[in-house]
Amino acid sequence: MAIFDKFQKLAVVREELERHHGRFLNIVMEDIRSATEAVIDGKPVILAGTNNYLGLTFNDACIQASCQAVKKEGTGTTGSRMANGTLSGHVALEQELSDFLDRKKTIVFSTGYVANLAILSTLVGPGEVILLDGDCHASIYDGCKLGGAEVIRFRHNNPADLEKRLQRLAERKTNILIVVEGIYSMMGDRAPLAEIVVLKKKYGVNLIVDEAHSLGVLGENGRGLAEEAKVEEDVDFVIGTFSKSLGAIGGFCSSNHPELDLVRYASRPYVFTASSASSAIASTRAALQVIRSQPELRTQLWDNARNLHRRLQDLGYKVGSEPSPIIAIRYDNIDEAYAIWNGLLERSIYVNMVLPPATPDGGVLLRCSLSAAHSPQQVEKIADAFASLSKNQD
Repeated sequence: MAIFDKFQKLAVVREELERHHGRFLNIVMEDIRSATEAVIDGKPVILAGTNNYLGLTFNDACIQASCQAVKKEGTGTTGSRMANGTLSGHVALEQELSDFLDRKKTIVFSTGYVANLAILSTLVGPGEVILLDGDCHASIYDGCKLGGAEVIRFRHNNPADLEKRLQRLAERKTNILIVVEGIYSMMGDRAPLAEIVVLKKKYGVNLIVDEAHSLGVLGENGRGLAEEAKVEEDVDFVIGTFSKSLGAIGGFCSSNHPELDLVRYASRPYVFTASSASSAIASTRAALQVIRSQPELRTQLWDNARNLHRRLQDLGYKVGSEPSPIIAIRYDNIDEAYAIWNGLLERSIYVNMVLPPATPDGGVLLRCSLSAAHSPQQVEKIADAFASLSKNQD
């Protein structure tokens, strides 16, 4: 057996996609002009398929901070946090995140993916149990797998199903960790966190909330779903990323458990990964200040999200029942979804087309995501493009 033989099935699927939907596989952002505009195939398009919720990738303060850092400290750290990779900026950002999230301890990681790998593979292990919402992100699944804990899935956003599993585990004398997300990345729905916290307290287990898509988006101060649901004190660990609302790259875990620092010494993804470049750390610090000082960005984001959700719902598209900055439209097959996706691109609108197994129910999604940087006029153009395609379908 040749080493690539196991990919034959994947190769057949890709060839089929290339034959019928080749444009989808060959998208290149040839020029990024702003937080909401790019050039694809030589044409300017409106970006409605990024996670740039507050539009901070082109924020002047963030860009200036990043440039100053790279000039002062170079393009990379060339070492892990445990070696030469802890700079003053890393320490400052950890403290600033702790202050922002009102938690005692924070660890910064190189990416959000690494944050989940590091925490989930280290906090629990063989003989312990993770209760995982079935729609959690791939990085969460991978972190669980790496640690060797027993993983039990419960039905998405179903506290009753979670409690059934907690009841069955009641006789086990072991550590149990519940893992959910603030906003789920595919459908844009929120965890029923207040109900989950009731169960967490009833059964005396631990709780992680991945606020990757909800940081900067939910809560009076932008701290995420735990803040919005008023259960921050009952969430043991908050994990997040810098690659969404904060407009950079990196990740973190924050907690009120003082022992969190021990993860630095026990976690292989932390010990053996090169630390974030100072430019990314500096822009993230600046972005965090923007989130704290400009709550109007959240207001604009939600105005945009509600407007597009209402327009798509009125047009008869299969969107979720509640508005969200992530608006996903369901399709039963790729041909139908591709026709709309390609039609949008022809009308200078870019959205994500998401295929199984990344989708939660095995269907195909067109996934829009809104930004505070989208003007009302851009949101109307996005909705108008969908409207013209809806008419074409008739």
